[in-house]
Amino acid sequence: MLVVPPLVGIAHAGPQPWQALLVATWLAGYLAFQASALLLKARGKARYRRPVQVYGLGAVVLGATLLALRPSLTWWAAVFVPLLAISLAASWRRAERSWLNDVVTVTAACLLAAVAHTPQAATSPSPAALVGGSVGAWQLVAVLALYFLGTVAYVKSMIRERGNRAVLAASVLWHAAAVGVVPVVLGAVGPGRLDPWLTAPLMVLFAALAARAWLVPMRRPGAAPMAIGLGEIAASVVLTALLLAA
Repeated sequence: MLVVPPLVGIAHAGPQPWQALLVATWLAGYLAFQASALLLKARGKARYRRPVQVYGLGAVVLGATLLALRPSLTWWAAVFVPLLAISLAASWRRAERSWLNDVVTVTAACLLAAVAHTPQAATSPSPAALVGGSVGAWQLVAVLALYFLGTVAYVKSMIRERGNRAVLAASVLWHAAAVGVVPVVLGAVGPGRLDPWLTAPLMVLFAALAARAWLVPMRRPGAAPMAIGLGEIAASVVLTALLLAA
């Protein structure tokens, strides 16, 4: 979830030097965020402060350099600051595994595919201005969100919510609905849109994920977290390959 969105976003937008700094800032920022979340959850215990200081300093230095090279990225603060605030508040409440926090973190990660499209001069925080009017950027975000939000439900149905039929049903229905949503997402027209040929392969992928969402919890309810994780890696690789090919 950390690597796939910026990777496919950069590939679609066209690699540029500033995007390498974007990825470095994103990864350092994520480490700082995780350290801050632990600090908040631990109510400020001293042993959690050093990681926040180290990762936070790295993120600030990288971020300041990035903004100096690409000032238009500043507009994204209007999107990411509220998401960050919600997630850190969840950590303070020790609800970092809540549905709300999962949705917020997935949303933030998927948006990196659009951030990679940010033009040199964005005049406002409107979606069109932030990605230079590229329809493909938002198509990528939508497809990634369909996949990673589905992953949240699937993994919960296998681990924390094992045996919860409502969560199982939500996981299956989400993936099944994604099969029908994909043609709508890829049917959008505009500059830089994804190639329409991608529609059929993505529908097949989400159909397979819907089958997995139903069969694995039923047939292997006690699957080890490692096995679940390896399955997610495999699915992520397939999705990435398809999006890179588009």
